[in-house]
Amino acid sequence: MATSEPEERLCRTSPGAKLTVESWKRHIIRQLKCRDKAQKTLFQDVIRSYVNLLERCTQKAFITKGILSATRPLLLPSSEDSLSSLKTATGELAYQVVELQQEIKIKEAVLDKQHSRLSETQDDLKEVQLEHGRLRSCVAEVQERNQLLKNKYDSLLECCQHTEAAYRKEKLYGSELLEDMIRWKQQAAARMNSRNERRVRAREAGLHRELEVAANKKVNIYEVPQSASLPSSPSSQRSESGERLERSHGRLFRSASATSPRILGSIRDLFEKKRRGNSVCSLEEDFCTPLGICLAARVPARAIYSLDAHELGINAARFSPRSNLLATGGTDRVIKLWDIKAGVLHNRGTLEGSNEGITSIEFDSTGTRILAASYDKSALFWRLDDCVPKFTLTGHSRKVTAARFKCNYRQVVTGSADRTVKIWDLQRAACIHTIEVLSYCSDVVCSEYYIISGHYDRKIRFWDSRAASCTQEVPLQGKVTSLDISPNHRELLSCSRDESLQLVDLRMSNTRMAFRAEGFKCGSDSTKAIFSPDGCYLVAGSADGSLYVWNVSTGTLETRLPDMHRCSVNAVAWSMSGEYVVSVDKSRRAILWSDV
Repeated sequence: MATSEPEERLCRTSPGAKLTVESWKRHIIRQLKCRDKAQKTLFQDVIRSYVNLLERCTQKAFITKGILSATRPLLLPSSEDSLSSLKTATGELAYQVVELQQEIKIKEAVLDKQHSRLSETQDDLKEVQLEHGRLRSCVAEVQERNQLLKNKYDSLLECCQHTEAAYRKEKLYGSELLEDMIRWKQQAAARMNSRNERRVRAREAGLHRELEVAANKKVNIYEVPQSASLPSSPSSQRSESGERLERSHGRLFRSASATSPRILGSIRDLFEKKRRGNSVCSLEEDFCTPLGICLAARVPARAIYSLDAHELGINAARFSPRSNLLATGGTDRVIKLWDIKAGVLHNRGTLEGSNEGITSIEFDSTGTRILAASYDKSALFWRLDDCVPKFTLTGHSRKVTAARFKCNYRQVVTGSADRTVKIWDLQRAACIHTIEVLSYCSDVVCSEYYIISGHYDRKIRFWDSRAASCTQEVPLQGKVTSLDISPNHRELLSCSRDESLQLVDLRMSNTRMAFRAEGFKCGSDSTKAIFSPDGCYLVAGSADGSLYVWNVSTGTLETRLPDMHRCSVNAVAWSMSGEYVVSVDKSRRAILWSDV
């Protein structure tokens, strides 16, 4: 192998450089051999095929050469050219064969992949066909069930239509029965009143005749016959004292027949018979017993007793005028009476008769009669000595939210969700007047000549009970939930859903004071707020179960009593003595509070 001139110079100059050149050449040779080996390994089959093809071409060339030499010896140069061209063409064909073989292998690999994908797709198609069949069977079952349900629905719809028709018919019949019952009660009350009036007129006529006879008869007032002796009764004692007074002062009248025993007995019998008659209010009950006066209410500071007073939520609570009796009414349709002894509530009895829950409770001035409003569209009247209502006032078309005695205690005022306020005569147990109040009535209170109603349309309305006309409206910022009138009948308290209490001066109704406190929230549409018995404080329950007490004179929060109720407080009551406060909530719990 010949070396170049620069290499020879490098070899001459230094023997180390010669060794470097030889190692470099050996390294290149090794690399070429490795490359040749790697490439030869990859194309071994192609080379082998190419060699075989060359051998065959060579054989064919020899054969062709022999044939050509025998036939045309003169054309040897051209045969050699043809052979060379044939070799060239053969090489090109061999190269094309190799390329085609590679393409065939590639296509075979692609075809194998496609075959595998096709088999997978066929398997998936079989699964999808199976799923399709299953779904078709499910659809057929669902359609069959839907048809059955449709048939049932059609039958139920037809039955419902028949039931609704029957319900409408029964409702119409019930309303007719109710109207007939009300009409019969009115007729019975009218007949009873007519009989009572005839009896009174007859007694008065008889008494008048007796008085005329006695006036025409001359009687010596200084002589008392034996027949004039009367039994020892208050009336006889009063007549005897009157006779002694006349004797002491001389003869004052020309005739003393008016003091005869017969006339006195007739008058006494007249009132006794009236007392034993069918009138709802007896003579003794017509006279109001004097009410207790609270000089200073004590602000409650702690809970001294608690219990679950009812089976369901409690909606109303009220103390009797003497403060010794508490009445609570709830959703369980009963009123429970509780005696308060040594700071403990003792169950005294139960008043039954309401068909639905109780919404409000009120005692009369004697503390012996209770008036309550109910969700069953009526107001009920009990005597404490009887657990059954003496009578029921019916006539409202929706629930009765409030029932109050008027100042004379011979009439009752009720407010209802049917947007009416009704005035009832207790002697006849009948409605004597109905006032359309334009909105849902949540509560009513009564003064001497006025009826005051609170409504869901955020207004307080004043009604003249004599003319049944609205004289004034006081707008508020929320639904009115309750009303209360101060003990001196000079101020009106309202509780509303704007989380505040409003105090209205009845002498100057435009003058108002608002009471609010942080955390105070009206818990329902029937939350009650009241005055203390001395009119110096306001108390109301909150949605968080706390009691809030405000001072009326300062307008500030006096105290907050938390942590005893588990839910919203519905109503509160303050005893007339000023000693106790009771709060009740939706979870049937009643809490007794005091300052000791």
